[in-house]
Amino acid sequence: MQQKADEIVKTLKSKGLRVTPQRFAVYANLLEREDHPTVEQILTNLNQDAPTSSQATVYAALQALREVGLVREVLLEEGVSRYDANVAPHHHFRCNCCGAIEDIDWNTFQCIDLSKLRLGLKAERYEVTVQGSCDRCQVKYEV
Repeated sequence: MQQKADEIVKTLKSKGLRVTPQRFAVYANLLEREDHPTVEQILTNLNQDAPTSSQATVYAALQALREVGLVREVLLEEGVSRYDANVAPHHHFRCNCCGAIEDIDWNTFQCIDLSKLRLGLKAERYEVTVQGSCDRCQVKYEV
């Protein structure tokens, strides 16, 4: 446990961030999750035992972590920002039934040829979002 905490501190410092209890807690929480939580979900998780964080604090920590590339914002549904500590290139699958989100390996799909975009458009990155039904929902709704 202490080794993991030391690694988080080292990572934050290596990116030039001051290690605050809030940044540490938010980053540690995201590193343990694969569900791409919203700010509200992170806040609820952090305050399970005793309320110590505010929504503004979580937003500020996430912004700092995003700015140095330790966290990415994921927009998989309209008006909902989710956060992911997996900043390596990858795609996402979102279940239309239960809302579960799962990472898809970057190499699952053929690369998209960004040079085919119309003249004047300069692509910086892309990611594919696949929507459908997860295996749990398929079983649940089979007749």
